Amino acid sequence: MTTITLAESIAAIRSRIDAAAQAAGRDPAAVTLVAVSKVQPEERVEAALAAGQRVFGENRVQEAQARWAERRAVHPDLQLRLIGPLQTNKAKDAVRLFDVIETVDRPKLARSLAEAMAAAGRRLDCLIQVNTGEEPQKAGVAPGEVEAFHRLCTEECGLAIRGLMCIPPVEEPPALHFALLADLAARLGLPVLSMGMSDDFETAVRYGATHVRVGTALFGTRVSPERPADPPAGG
Repeated sequence: MTTITLAESIAAIRSRIDAAAQAAGRDPAAVTLVAVSKVQPEERVEAALAAGQRVFGENRVQEAQARWAERRAVHPDLQLRLIGPLQTNKAKDAVRLFDVIETVDRPKLARSLAEAMAAAGRRLDCLIQVNTGEEPQKAGVAPGEVEAFHRLCTEECGLAIRGLMCIPPVEEPPALHFALLADLAARLGLPVLSMGMSDDFETAVRYGATHVRVGTALFGTRVSPERPADPPAGG
């Protein structure tokens, strides 16, 4: 059996993104592939970098620090996106390491991020995580509360909210949730839509995704032996 290299896997995913965008009458260049590198072994991350991939998504601040702190100096064009839940006590570390925080989902976190950015002299782009399925076990702002939360983030906290992200319920058609997220973003005039993972990124592109978070389809399955798998935020 022929083994597909990571470079070939990246090229294949990008080809599928391009085809989905063209089918929707969109410019393929308007869709960014976010490689979800959480719990992936170092050799796969290095192979992705060697293949030219520069936008990565990570779930955990501590894991991302260990992986990317030194690589920053080697690859100054890296863009790191936090796509997992963020605890307020990790806000300072997240602001120092990441370029984009995709999971702003509660007032306390918004205020902590604002304080951390002011202290660090950095103003990161942020996304509001929307719990489109209103699942009680999942993080995110309910759709009906997005507008008010957006005002709090921008007017009270001064955050640079650029868009929305979501993780649809696994048992429901994702298209319904992508359409909802796109509608919410349009109402707020937000240009960025982070939605779509390994199983549904082509559908997300058809509904306007600007960033798709792909892990398993890109790197293959990997679960850390030290702890249970992370909650899904991309992949």
